[in-house]
Amino acid sequence: MNILVIGQGGREHSIVQAVQKSSRVETIYCAPGNRGMEEATCVPIAVTEQEELVSFAKEKQIDMTIVGPEVPLLQGLVNAFQAAGLTVFGPTKEAALIEGSKAYAKQLMEQYHIPTASYHTCTTLDEAIAVVRAKGAPIVVKADGLAAGKGVTVASTTEEAFDAIHRMMADNQFGEAGHRVVIEQFLEGEEFSLMAFVQGENVYPMIPAQDHKRAFDGDQGPNTGGMGAYAPVPSLTKADIEEAVTSIVVPTAQALVQEGRSFTGILYAGCIQTNNGPKVIEFNARFGDPETQVVLPLLCNDFVQVLEDVLQGVDPQLKWQNHFCAGVVLASSGYPGIYEKGHLVPTFSIDGNDVFMNYAGVKELNGQIVADGGRVLLVGSTAQTLQQAVTNVYEVYGEANTEGGYFYRSDIASKGIKSSSS
Repeated sequence: MNILVIGQGGREHSIVQAVQKSSRVETIYCAPGNRGMEEATCVPIAVTEQEELVSFAKEKQIDMTIVGPEVPLLQGLVNAFQAAGLTVFGPTKEAALIEGSKAYAKQLMEQYHIPTASYHTCTTLDEAIAVVRAKGAPIVVKADGLAAGKGVTVASTTEEAFDAIHRMMADNQFGEAGHRVVIEQFLEGEEFSLMAFVQGENVYPMIPAQDHKRAFDGDQGPNTGGMGAYAPVPSLTKADIEEAVTSIVVPTAQALVQEGRSFTGILYAGCIQTNNGPKVIEFNARFGDPETQVVLPLLCNDFVQVLEDVLQGVDPQLKWQNHFCAGVVLASSGYPGIYEKGHLVPTFSIDGNDVFMNYAGVKELNGQIVADGGRVLLVGSTAQTLQQAVTNVYEVYGEANTEGGYFYRSDIASKGIKSSSS
């Protein structure tokens, strides 16, 4: 088979690595890909260039295209591939609205009784400020549209909430995505990401992961696209996971069918385990980043066969390694704010067995790989214990020179290690 992966980040590099393991695959292309993806042939076509991508898929006789990021999904890339009679894995733009509009997602959850925080959707600055004044803090402020994982502020004071509202609605920090905001009740509990392969009402859940959104150790600093992750999550019981699947993922897939937005692809439920059971924080319409990088390495099945089965409505009979996987992101100094590009990417000693690397924001300059984004790469490891997986990753970081333009969190999975030893 010839496979095309759409995207250029760490998630797409992880997808490429999973595809490469399949005995059924001959050639892997990635558009546009990045300089670190040695497993694929990178093609200089942007994710937004629909006609060029369709033409390329036809010319190279691509058997399946896998769409990684959210932007092309919401622009209708899957619709364009389907219209051209091409096999593609991902939701249509109609189904992807569950990620494209937080207001729509909340309305859907309310209508179909899917557990989530109480909320208000606000279209003016004055309305948003009035809601915060009435509700008090802590409170959560979210940009309605796509903001690369950075459009959420968990405000511990009303002043913080007012500041977030002003940045989104008055200062246009996220452009059109922040012209409407969703203000939510703050929920206490342990957050986790639950991704599932979905085709209509068929739901095949993956193992849960836990992301680390805040930039700095101790969950301090601004929200990022994710500074590291691990899977599975020791603090969750089998019953917790089953409840999340039956009360959240399955009814959401059913609701989207009812709405005429039948979903095929990866449905990602960002959840929180509260005293009253799991509740939804947000939905994504694709693989999470960096959760993908720690979930796919634990999949025993042939990944391409899984995607084919799901597209055909066949249960892929998912099997998972009885191991843990942890990954830590190396980010450019200043991220998620203004950061420098062009720093030489450090050299890491990767053994390729239990330790791996996914490149994200990199490019080639004068024959060398340099930073070209906020999140530059992820070093990950699988091991029998979470502690060992994390130790493996930090040993690799310890041997490399990551000073001069980079930083990473030194406490990834510390909560998971604590709960697995208690």
